[in-house]
Amino acid sequence: MSEEISQFYGNRLRVRVCGLLYDNDRLLLANHTLPDRQAWWAPPGGGVEYGESLEDALKREFLEETKLTITVGQFAFGCEFIHEPLHAIELFFLVSKYEGSPETGQDPELPLIADVRFMSADEIASLPDKQVHGIFQIARTRSELQQLKGFFRI
Repeated sequence: MSEEISQFYGNRLRVRVCGLLYDNDRLLLANHTLPDRQAWWAPPGGGVEYGESLEDALKREFLEETKLTITVGQFAFGCEFIHEPLHAIELFFLVSKYEGSPETGQDPELPLIADVRFMSADEIASLPDKQVHGIFQIARTRSELQQLKGFFRI
């Protein structure tokens, strides 16, 4: 883990919202990369700001990272990630496109976003485990992700 990530996000609880946006059976993922770190692919999303609703946070994060305006659908599942010094609670929602085409955006906190693209389950499965979000250790296909209910420790 980079020192920059550790300093910015470490030693505090972070609540994140993440969106599952599909184009047929391909899932939109964002590539988060720092110069001293390999690629890490995850559904778009990010931290909820104090006083911000989950829906507003997810819309803001999608616009920042993918330049897409979305509609937030139903809550899908939650995850907890604890790997010192990081601790995150992640809430996943189904989302649908409202307007626009995915483009590589940016994270205003840290320059993390290197790419955004729709990926098939086979493309996701071909990536090393440490280069994808931990939820893909539990479910990789659209059907498997849609069947997830509850809360998972990743």
